[in-house]
Amino acid sequence: MSFYTDSRPGIFPGQTNNPLNGLCERISIQATKVFDACMYQAQLENYQLTVSNFNPANPTFPLNYISTYSTNAPAQVTNLVITRFDDRPNFARVQADVNIPVIVTYTDANNVAGSATGTVTISQDVILYVPQPAITPINVVAFANASSTLGNFVGDNTFSITLCLTLILKVVAEVDVIIPSYGYTPIPPCTPFTGDEVCPGVFEMPLFPTAVAPQSSNPNNNR
Repeated sequence: MSFYTDSRPGIFPGQTNNPLNGLCERISIQATKVFDACMYQAQLENYQLTVSNFNPANPTFPLNYISTYSTNAPAQVTNLVITRFDDRPNFARVQADVNIPVIVTYTDANNVAGSATGTVTISQDVILYVPQPAITPINVVAFANASSTLGNFVGDNTFSITLCLTLILKVVAEVDVIIPSYGYTPIPPCTPFTGDEVCPGVFEMPLFPTAVAPQSSNPNNNR
């Protein structure tokens, strides 16, 4: 079983027809609250991408460009400047550079396939909702996806590429919030995939028989 294959959905995460059914406490949890966010998408022509960490080492130049794609490493926000507006409380001009780790694939002059790492840097200058300072710090974080299949090697470990980019900026803070709770999550056993069922319905049988007690025909019992 899992959260979504169990026959008792009322006690698992998800929607319920009766929000009061099973509520047992109010709990405080630590969560990342998103105060504002925006998305930037662009196709960047002739982006100059310098790479390093060749694998295998010492490829034979010139290189034949194949592709660029972002890695699993998170994007980093640097050179952050927040300038608040006097006439718009809680709004600010947010300026930052977002560094996106990428991997470039290629073949060298001897047709040996290889890869190298690089960083795509995108400057952002946007208006976002930024709450007033508090003991809990406000952070600006970024999530990005960068990819390219068009490009060429221009020398000095540099490629000129056409880059497809999606970048999301968020204003966040780690906060404590109170939420209604149904208690701890019960973890059901896994349902293995076994192909043909050998014992269909056997394991679903109840342990004990269930019977409805017959009603008495004595009218005095209905008083």
